[in-house]
Amino acid sequence: MPELSQETERGRAVPPFGLAEVTGPSMVPTLHHGDQLLVQYGTRIRPGDVVVLRHPFQQDLLVVKRAVERREGGWWVLGDNAYAGGDSTDYGTVPEDLILGRVRFRYRPLKPAQRSPLALLRWALSAARPVFSGRSASRRLRAR
Repeated sequence: MPELSQETERGRAVPPFGLAEVTGPSMVPTLHHGDQLLVQYGTRIRPGDVVVLRHPFQQDLLVVKRAVERREGGWWVLGDNAYAGGDSTDYGTVPEDLILGRVRFRYRPLKPAQRSPLALLRWALSAARPVFSGRSASRRLRAR
């Protein structure tokens, strides 16, 4: 569940892009706790996109999930980690107006323990990546 910058509050002009930070394991292996996200607001959502949304029952809480399919009343969203919960299997379809934006890019910060040359090389090769639609969760999406 991310925390977004102040500019996303209702009633304010929303810039086309914003930042979010992932907390929790619900999107592992695609996203990990501490990942920084670049979110594009107001873009068209398609099945398989990773999105930032307001929780349907706690609208001050923002979450990151994968939009699986359009249903009557909104989007069915799932986390990539089937064991973490906190998705449409718990709260049902998410209304379209609660979907804030689509995640475009992920940056994984360097951990303090990553000091060896090999660890630094691995981090450098994987720290910043675009977030693609439907890649990590494709098997889970077909199963539901």
